[in-house]
Amino acid sequence: MFGFRFAKFQPSEYVMKIKNGKVVKEGVGLAFHYYAPTTSVVVVPVSSIDVPFMFDEMTSDYQKITVQGQLIYRIAEYRRMTGVLNYTYDLKKNRYLSDDPALLSQRVVNIVKVRIKRGLARMPLREAIQASETLAQSMRRELVQDEELSALGVELMGLSILAILPNKDTMRALEAKAREEILQDADEALYRRRNASIEQERQVKENELNTEIAVETKKRQIRETQLNAERAVKQKRHEMEEEQLRFDIGMESDRKELIGLETSNRKVAADAKAYELTAVMKSLENVSPAVLQAMAQMDMQPDKLIAIAFRDMAGNAEKIGQLNITPDLLQGLMGGQSAPSAQAARGGGQR
Repeated sequence: MFGFRFAKFQPSEYVMKIKNGKVVKEGVGLAFHYYAPTTSVVVVPVSSIDVPFMFDEMTSDYQKITVQGQLIYRIAEYRRMTGVLNYTYDLKKNRYLSDDPALLSQRVVNIVKVRIKRGLARMPLREAIQASETLAQSMRRELVQDEELSALGVELMGLSILAILPNKDTMRALEAKAREEILQDADEALYRRRNASIEQERQVKENELNTEIAVETKKRQIRETQLNAERAVKQKRHEMEEEQLRFDIGMESDRKELIGLETSNRKVAADAKAYELTAVMKSLENVSPAVLQAMAQMDMQPDKLIAIAFRDMAGNAEKIGQLNITPDLLQGLMGGQSAPSAQAARGGGQR
């Protein structure tokens, strides 16, 4: 009554009690009595404030995009904030006397918007729509040192860019182009796979041909080795034949010399025998043939003598009437034994 009242504030509110233009009491979550005609109250929120935003911007290639995000800030310097904006609170109606507290969020958004616009202006469309996280990090670093936020006494606690989207037509064009690129990548992948398959098949065939070449080379080497071995054998055989031929030539030469010596010796022997026979014949020129025959029959074997007797009888066969030869005589002649001269022959009608 009589204008004296009681006010109590929340722990999330920083309160300054002003009387006659001077701050007489300030703090967080105050409770006090005041005299309404002479007291004013300034209430500044202490807790953080979340502000979503969405606005359109232009990229470096003149493409329109929509930026969606959210920022979090708090009032760090209460006295500086009250010096810039009017946070006077109507205790009777429980509301601010001006619209400045509601305008703070828009001011902060505008500061962020200017920074984001500056960053997007340097990016083409394709880069911009993929740079949300990079752009958010860059903006946070810049806004920490922003002079306008410092002048307001505001501290930026967080900034997130949720999406950077082109308009629908551009999005469809990008999707079509991306789709074509994906299909082209698929075709290239199929082409690379086919090329890889062809390359592998070529390598397999090349390996097979190399194997065949290696086998043929090995066969050629084996054949050459066999031919070299055969040539060595033939050469050795030829050398042996030449050696045998030389040996045979030497043997024939020795044999020829031997035959010459034998012939010479035989000739000498024949000459000696002829000389001997000539001397004998000269000594027997005047001897009777009957004597010579008798001398030839001397020391002759009985069977030979019988044979001579038969020859003489054959020479006088016309004079013999009948000739009987006993079996004992024939057996003796065939056995090489001599028969008695009395049993030599019996002839009937002999003269």
